[in-house]
Amino acid sequence: MKKTTHAPKPGLPRVSSDSSGSRIAVIGGGIAGVAAATVLAERGASVVLFEREAQLGGRVRGWPDQLSDGSGFTMERGFHAFFRNYYNLRALLRRVDPGLTLLEPLEDYPLLGPNGHHESYAGLPRQTPLNLLALIARTRTLGIRDLPAIPSWPTLAMLAYDESATFSEFDGISAGEFLDSLNFPVGARRMLFDIFAHSFFNPERVMSAAEMIRLFHVYFTGNPEGLVFDVLRVPFADVWCRFEALLHRNGADVRLATAVTAIGDAAAGGVRVKTAAGDDEFASVVLACEVPGLQALSRAGSGRIGAALSDVASRVGTTAPFAVWRLWLDRPTAPGRAPFAAVGGLGRLDNISLYHLFQDDGRAFSARTGGSVVELHAYALEGMDAPDAEAQLRAELHATLEELYPEIAGATVLDERWILAADCPAFEVGAWQSRPTTTTTDPRLVLAGDHVRLPVPAALMEGAATSGFLAANSLLRYLGVAGVAVDSVPLRGILSGAAAFCRRANVGPFRSKAA
Repeated sequence: MKKTTHAPKPGLPRVSSDSSGSRIAVIGGGIAGVAAATVLAERGASVVLFEREAQLGGRVRGWPDQLSDGSGFTMERGFHAFFRNYYNLRALLRRVDPGLTLLEPLEDYPLLGPNGHHESYAGLPRQTPLNLLALIARTRTLGIRDLPAIPSWPTLAMLAYDESATFSEFDGISAGEFLDSLNFPVGARRMLFDIFAHSFFNPERVMSAAEMIRLFHVYFTGNPEGLVFDVLRVPFADVWCRFEALLHRNGADVRLATAVTAIGDAAAGGVRVKTAAGDDEFASVVLACEVPGLQALSRAGSGRIGAALSDVASRVGTTAPFAVWRLWLDRPTAPGRAPFAAVGGLGRLDNISLYHLFQDDGRAFSARTGGSVVELHAYALEGMDAPDAEAQLRAELHATLEELYPEIAGATVLDERWILAADCPAFEVGAWQSRPTTTTTDPRLVLAGDHVRLPVPAALMEGAATSGFLAANSLLRYLGVAGVAVDSVPLRGILSGAAAFCRRANVGPFRSKAA
């Protein structure tokens, strides 16, 4: 398997200087909005980018902060992995870092479990099914005697991803039900599947099984680059400052700390965008804010474009909260610890990131104090509105950290930052067909973000970048201008052809429906 390139529609290289309709608003300065604004500005459109925060970046922005010793640092909403099949995100990043020197490759992707159990994605073959066979041969959670109890269907469905067929058959059941049907031993399910599924913020009991199969295809069975990833060695804020400068050089108007409060129809047939500074008019809009922002704007929309926005907002939602807890400790972690480790089967802790091993701010703190910077993540949290829920979660996360990394048991917490947020998109059972795409019922309004249904397999940061490119391409096509190519993992799994044959002939394991 290898990456797939999706060429844009042919057209002019740039927007004509006398072209009408080239003044475009981009609402939201996260990855999706910056991707759209960058492509549009590169091709000569007159772009105004609105971002409510004082920095670009959206859910991966960084902001200045200060430790108790007076030293400055940049705080963020948590660790993010730059997988090597994030083709469009990397293409975007190359515009400000051509050699991708800001990325630092990791050597391993370890998974930690109960009783000292350890798995690793390092060194696996990149080709499917060799990667899957090597992982099964390597793991201690799955033995030869377990294999007869594992049904060929629906297990093989993970190798037969095909958007239409997969969502037709599996969107009606939950990821939890699907994983139950695989009949994997408890330890194997926990280490090989539960950790993976939980990383997408949605609880298994409500997340669509088809969405989980799609993600398994994106990151493992359809991924030509392997599961080990790179990390950003500088704070995200450094990257977004470069993009702000790039956008200015390309003629874009970047309006930070400027919240859009409403959009509606303009008298001349365009779009009216309202902020505290007043109204402005555009030919079209890229709406690239997160789901809560989109929903808030839908309540304030008016006219035909307001109706289109209301329709979109009714078809998206947010999932359960997640927590990020960054700790500055007075002692180091043990030599040989990985910069990142996923955690399974140990309560609600999902992963541990050691910032002093890869990011400049964390390294500086460690060099200055001899201590460590440790970040804990917990995803798909439920019941967080209960009394003392946060305190109980903190106690649980800290106890699990000390169990896994006993060398820092009893360490003094010199500083800490705690974030609890609930703004990631939900991928619920049965929601795929109604999920909005980049285009809407109004040609003046296009969407971008990781909540958008895409024609190619992508997710998380890569989904956001891909949606931004596609949203820009939609508007450029209207202006007669060629957009950018979009790359992705293969559209289908290696068994998709065999599955299609079995369905037509009503033979073999793929003849049955999973639901």
